[in-house]
Amino acid sequence: MIKNAIALIPAFNEEKNIKDVIARSRPFFPEILVSDDGSTDDTVALAEKSGAVVVMHTVNLGKGAAIKTGMEYILKNRPSVKYIVIIDADLQLDPEDSPRMVEPLVQGKADVVMGARDFSSVPFRHRLGNFVWKTSFNLLFGTRLSDTNCGFVALSRRAAEKIGSFHGGYIIESHLLAEAVKNGLEIRQVPVRVSYGRVSAVRRGIRMVAGVLFFILFEGVKYRLRFK
Repeated sequence: MIKNAIALIPAFNEEKNIKDVIARSRPFFPEILVSDDGSTDDTVALAEKSGAVVVMHTVNLGKGAAIKTGMEYILKNRPSVKYIVIIDADLQLDPEDSPRMVEPLVQGKADVVMGARDFSSVPFRHRLGNFVWKTSFNLLFGTRLSDTNCGFVALSRRAAEKIGSFHGGYIIESHLLAEAVKNGLEIRQVPVRVSYGRVSAVRRGIRMVAGVLFFILFEGVKYRLRFK
């Protein structure tokens, strides 16, 4: 059990996985918070039945918005929480890696920890998009990260409070890292296991790659101009 930690699970129509991801997270966290993004299936009922606290959107606003709502709830209502771990609900990432994700925070070696996936286990389409994102991010923000868009993220309460406003779109991971860099927070990466059960449709994938890339370029250029 990770003392003073909470798991934040953003979810949308994940009735097939939500019980399993909660059960697999349960041994490591005193509390699990599911931030439901307007699900129309039994995600909420199953999450509550599994013992998770649930906050809800009435309509689907996107993963980033679910994380934003969950973060705001934790910072306002859970003053004893020191470590927040974001875990995707689709089980592509293994909740059992949570203790290794939190360890650098507990040891004071990091403020933000992002999982580093083994991209040999990632479909080519996703691997290509992530290569574009991480290369652009590293060049513009002066980092040397091997993965800038993993959905497995751990951060200290101090980091969450410094970052403050969490972006509501699919750019959530890039936004979180960009704000961490701007605020001088220490970022570490930990290898995590990944298992892909589904691949994004081509058109959706192109939109996501373009949208995230635009954000990275826009914010990265602003960062360079302001702080270089």
